[in-house]
Amino acid sequence: MTPTDVLLTADADGVRTLTLNRPKAYNSLTVELKERLLEALQAASADPAVRAVVLTGEGKAFCAGQDLKEHVGLLQANDPAPLKTVTLHYNPIVRTIIGMAKPVISAINGTAAGAGAAFAYASDLRIAAESSSFLMAFANVGLGPDSGASWTLQRLIGLGRAAELMLLARTVGAEEALRLGLVGEVVPDDQLAARAHEVAAKLAAGPTVAYAKIKSTLATAAESTFEEALAAENDAQTALGSTSDHLEAVEAFVTKRKPEFQGK
Repeated sequence: MTPTDVLLTADADGVRTLTLNRPKAYNSLTVELKERLLEALQAASADPAVRAVVLTGEGKAFCAGQDLKEHVGLLQANDPAPLKTVTLHYNPIVRTIIGMAKPVISAINGTAAGAGAAFAYASDLRIAAESSSFLMAFANVGLGPDSGASWTLQRLIGLGRAAELMLLARTVGAEEALRLGLVGEVVPDDQLAARAHEVAAKLAAGPTVAYAKIKSTLATAAESTFEEALAAENDAQTALGSTSDHLEAVEAFVTKRKPEFQGK
């Protein structure tokens, strides 16, 4: 890892922190950065030593979305690559974030726009700095939503609000984001990194196998009937009831000690 890497990776306390590192370009997404981010997310998902993931940005922005300078250059050159980036990059990135069997936390340190905002919406938890903001900028460049934003945003704040933010493409500051339900917590800028790691480390020390089931049952319930949701809950509880973590938690409760979870 060097300061010139477009993506920085750091591990501590079972937490892998992925930092988008193009601060002079507001961490906008080039093909290189999208490919690196996808690889890093897939590696974190597959690594049993990683029990929680934090996604953040370097500098004054979380992620400004697509790098339009690269994008327009390719379009002007009649390169078909820009028309394939949703399929090749954005969809796999958000699938990996949502499908990861461990918690993903976005630490939003500044502007989150377009696909950058969508990455945050796809995360399990969102912690925002006071200076952060969100912008569904797609309409401003004559495009519709991508990176799963049409699915995730309305599940966070409702269809009406999601339509408003996408059609009007207006900026939402941190405090309004908290009121709307876009984020779960707003902290001073200089406390963001520490707070995100604190939350991630707490989750990393917890029953991560249960967290995976919580994520999957919530996803099922969002798209199913009540009876289907009950069945999914039953399947999850049946599987979790035989885990080492469940036995450890029950024994710890009975003996009045703190449980030590292994994620299995």
